[in-house]
Amino acid sequence: MKSPKNNGHSTPGGEDFVVDLGMPFTTLNNDTFAALFNYASIGILITNDGGVIQMANTHIETQFGYERGELIGKKVEILIPPRYAKNHENHRKGFNKNPHSRPMGLGMELAGIRKNGEEFPVEVSLGHYSVDGDSYALAFVNDITQRKETEQAIIELNAHLEEKVKEGSQSLAITVEQLGKQMRETERKDAELERVNTFLNNIWNHAGAIIFVCDVNGIVQFFNPAAEKAFGYTSSQVLNKISLLKFHLPSELEKKAEELSGLCSRKVKPDFDVFATAVSLNVSNNQEWHLVRKDGSTFYASLNMTPLRDHHHDVSNYLGIVIDISEKKKAETELLSALEKERELNELKSRFVSMASHEFRTPLSAVLSSAYLLSRYTKEEEQPQREKHIQRIVASVTSLTEILNDFLSVGKIEEGDIHANFRSYDIKEQMHDVMQDVHHLLKKGQHINYSHSGKSQTVFLDQSMMKHIVTNLLSNAVKFSNEGSEICLNTEIKGKKIVISVKDQGIGIPDDDRKDLFKRFFRSSNVTNIQGTGLGLHIVHK
Repeated sequence: MKSPKNNGHSTPGGEDFVVDLGMPFTTLNNDTFAALFNYASIGILITNDGGVIQMANTHIETQFGYERGELIGKKVEILIPPRYAKNHENHRKGFNKNPHSRPMGLGMELAGIRKNGEEFPVEVSLGHYSVDGDSYALAFVNDITQRKETEQAIIELNAHLEEKVKEGSQSLAITVEQLGKQMRETERKDAELERVNTFLNNIWNHAGAIIFVCDVNGIVQFFNPAAEKAFGYTSSQVLNKISLLKFHLPSELEKKAEELSGLCSRKVKPDFDVFATAVSLNVSNNQEWHLVRKDGSTFYASLNMTPLRDHHHDVSNYLGIVIDISEKKKAETELLSALEKERELNELKSRFVSMASHEFRTPLSAVLSSAYLLSRYTKEEEQPQREKHIQRIVASVTSLTEILNDFLSVGKIEEGDIHANFRSYDIKEQMHDVMQDVHHLLKKGQHINYSHSGKSQTVFLDQSMMKHIVTNLLSNAVKFSNEGSEICLNTEIKGKKIVISVKDQGIGIPDDDRKDLFKRFFRSSNVTNIQGTGLGLHIVHK
C-alpha cells in the first residue's frame, strides 16, 4: 500500500489512493477495501500487541451489540465471557511472543459475549502483521450459534448434521452510500488514511478466509493470497481468465440448479445462473460445496456470495468469502459412524441378553436335573442311567459353549477385531478333522459323506476361520435334518479359488425368509421348535 497520491481516481472525501495487493497491474481504490472491511458478512477485528481494539467492522459491532465506534480503544477481553478473560490475556501474551496464523475450524470451543451479557459460540481465525515496528493481530470472528445448535441436534436425534454460517450480506449500494456519507462527513488526516489502507491491505493479504471478486458472468477479478494457496493457482493464472465455475463440480451445480428451479418460475441453468439466482431470490446462499483445486482434488467449503452494486444500484460484481470446513465435515462423519457403531453394539448386547435368558434356560435346567439324578444312581447296575445323564450334561454344556462362542465371534466382528492369518495346509485333512469335531452332534443314523475334487488339495487360507465356517455349516445341517439322513460335504479347487458346499436333507428354508438369512439373530419361521441363536450364518457371512 502506498502513500496517497493523485492517480486519477478520487474518493468521496477528495483523497486519492493507490493500493498494492501484491497482484501485477492491479489497482484498487480505498472505497473497495473499506467496503470489504466494513460490509463483509464476517466480523473483522484489529488489535495492537496490548490487546486494545484499533478497528472493528460494522458486522462485528452488530454481532456483539455495540454502537458504531464504541469498541475502539477497549480491551478485546470485553468481547469474551468473564470466566475466560484472564486465560485469554495469557493466551494473547503468548501469541504476541510467538505470532502465527491460525485458520478457522480447528475444533476449539470459543465463546463471545454481547454487550447485553448474552453469550454465543464463535469461530476465530487469527493473522498478524507489523506496521512501522508495531505489531497488530487480525481476527475474523464468525457467529456459529446455528451450527452449534445443529451439532447438538445430531447428538440428540442421531440425524444428519447441517451447519450453516450466518446468512446474508448487505448490498454494495448501501455500502457505497454509507461509506460516502461517512467520508464526506469526516475530514480524515493523511496519516490516518494511510493507516486505514495499511490495515485493509493486511486484511486482504493475511486473512485466513478465501476472498475473491468476480464479475456478473462469474469471471474472477480479484483473488487473495489465501485463495491462491487453497486452489493452487496464482493470481496471474486466474484474473480475467477463469470462471468461478472452474472451482465447482458439474454434478453439484446441476443439483443446485434443480433446487432453485423449484423456487422460481423459470428453469435455472447449471452455470453462474445458480449463484445469481440464489442472490436474487434472497435465499440462503451460504451453501456447502466440494470445491476443486488445480490438481483436481477437492475440499469441502462454505461459500457466501454478496452482490456488489454501482451508483445506479445495478449489480456490477459479486464478493465471495469461502471457509474451508473439511475438518468439521470429517469430524461429523466420524461422529455419525461412531454413533451408528455404538447403536449396533448396544443392540447386539440387548438382543444377546434377551436370547441368552431363553436359550440358556433349557441346557442349564438339563444340567441341573441330570446332576441331581446322577447323585441318586449309586448302584453298579445303574451305570447305563449314569452314562445317559452324563451325555446329557455334556450336550448341554456344549450347547452353552456354542452360544457363547457365537456371541464372542459377533462381538469381534462388530469391533473389527478379526485378522486373517494365512498359511498353506491340506484342505482334505482339515475337513476330516472338522467332521470328527462335529461327530458327537450327529443324530441317530446320520452320517457325513465327504468328497474332494481338483488337481491339488493344498490351500493358502486362514485355517482357524475355515474351521469355524465349515463347523457352522455342518452343525446347521445336522441340527435341521432328520435322523438317518445323509449330509454331503464337498471341496473343490478351481484355479486360485476353493468352493465348499454343504448339502443336507433337512426341512429347507422358506422363500420369504431367504432375503434375511444372513442377518444377525434371524431365524426362519419354520424352526421355532429347534434351539439356536440365529448367529451362525451371520458369522459365516461376515
